[in-house]
Amino acid sequence: MTPLCDLLLVNGRVLTMDPDLPRATAVAMAGDRVLGAMDADDLPPARRVVDLDGGCVVPGFHDAHNHMVWFGQGLLEIPVGTPPVGSVEELYAAVAAGSRDVGADGWIVANGYDENKIGGHPDRDGLDRAAGGARVLVTHTSGHICVVSSAVLADLGLAESGRDVDGGTVVTDRHGRPTGRLEERAQELVATLRRPVAAHRLVDAIERAATHYLSEGITSVVEAGIGGGWIGQSPLELGAYLDAREQRRLPVRVELMPVSDSLHAIAGHADDPAVLGLDLGLRSGLGGDWLSIGPMKVFTDGSLIGHTAAMTEDFADTPGNRGYLQGDRATILDTIVAAHRSGWRVAAHAIGDAAIDLALDAYQQSQELHPRHDVRHRIEHYGVARPDQLERTARLGVVPVPQGRFVGEIGDGMLRALGERSGYAYRLRSLLDAGLVVPGSSDRPVVDGRPLRGIHDMVNRHTDSGAPFSPDEALTPAEALRAYTWGSAYASKQEHRRGSVTAGRLADLALLSDDPTTVDPSRIADIGVVATMIGGEVGYDPEGLLG
Repeated sequence: MTPLCDLLLVNGRVLTMDPDLPRATAVAMAGDRVLGAMDADDLPPARRVVDLDGGCVVPGFHDAHNHMVWFGQGLLEIPVGTPPVGSVEELYAAVAAGSRDVGADGWIVANGYDENKIGGHPDRDGLDRAAGGARVLVTHTSGHICVVSSAVLADLGLAESGRDVDGGTVVTDRHGRPTGRLEERAQELVATLRRPVAAHRLVDAIERAATHYLSEGITSVVEAGIGGGWIGQSPLELGAYLDAREQRRLPVRVELMPVSDSLHAIAGHADDPAVLGLDLGLRSGLGGDWLSIGPMKVFTDGSLIGHTAAMTEDFADTPGNRGYLQGDRATILDTIVAAHRSGWRVAAHAIGDAAIDLALDAYQQSQELHPRHDVRHRIEHYGVARPDQLERTARLGVVPVPQGRFVGEIGDGMLRALGERSGYAYRLRSLLDAGLVVPGSSDRPVVDGRPLRGIHDMVNRHTDSGAPFSPDEALTPAEALRAYTWGSAYASKQEHRRGSVTAGRLADLALLSDDPTTVDPSRIADIGVVATMIGGEVGYDPEGLLG
């Protein structure tokens, strides 16, 4: 007997991501699961039926790499991205305007500047003039650089001279005076003044971000770094996500990546493989459909547009500069091998090709010493990849996690930085041709995190200024949509639970205003999200179309 379903969506254009039934006209749901996608001749009895009037349904988007707390916090900070800021002087003006309601002991915090778009980096002296000597923190769009005012430098004992920082740089002028710019792990110096962030404030940021995500059709994300290092907000960050879930303030599914700094040596039995982890032996895989622990995140290098990524050749626009690793090579490699041995999946941030070499070396050594089946270690960003690295990545079963939107929003800066090597940057078609699975992700708030904007750039491959960016690396609309749904689920080892409109999968769906696989490719970014469902429940539906 055909089971009675709770909800039946009919008269739609359903893009299932299921190769056995790529398209359908209806979706049946029971509880939080999909009973099946089907056509009009196969409709089961239902308690409630909604006519979609030709609307397009896709699996809920899964952002495989984003920074949820960082984004949620940034919604309350001064925006200095481009737009609205078009020059360094306009940045200073925005800081000055934002300083009016800040007390003498308060902080003025701005985020999102890109020196490639405003003509240079701000500095301490300009921030001092803008803010009258107050404490100012301005974060680069990449997150790998910040600039602070003199008051902050004084708090850090850096007012007149710099210091050496392993894996980072306190930038100084030709006289040895700090400019206020702190790169990579040098940002942790500022973190000592501002962190840990109180758990209730983290919950607020999580809720702000999640509510925003639902309006874009996002139903699940990977939070790419919690608990320590320059990216983490608190050693209790995982607890803040638990608080948000218990308080019903976490309406999207989240997979959490603890950063390597938060792990420590584990003193278990001599026969146990675990040597590195969290207390009680916690590791990748713990959790359920709403909240889970994913890979350990380890930073190997920095930013491409910030010129701190570790490269095998000089940056084209800064001869003599090849970036740098965020620590001793042997130490990073040993950390990855120890995490692998201890049962963790590993997500290595590696943008430059030298950093990708290090990550692949570590993964190969890990499997040679401690073989594991279908681990799916990851390389986050996979920014500049040589042809030989593609083959090696596929052979090792590693999942690359590039960001399609980078091509549009920061592509002009990448083209200048790489010159003739730009064809190696943020590859997509070459990954598929090598037999790799491509997930969809944004690295939000580094760039605009709307999945349809990312899909647009994966298909069109030109910068926002109109410059072509390796158009031979473009995906078809169907391939790009699959990346942001099934591909991202695969990267999280969750393709058996989500990523397709298939019987038994979670009923996470997005209703779109048009079909991204048939609309003119130049209009993909203009497609609207009409409604979002998560677990068979309405998460976003401003027009009440789902009842």
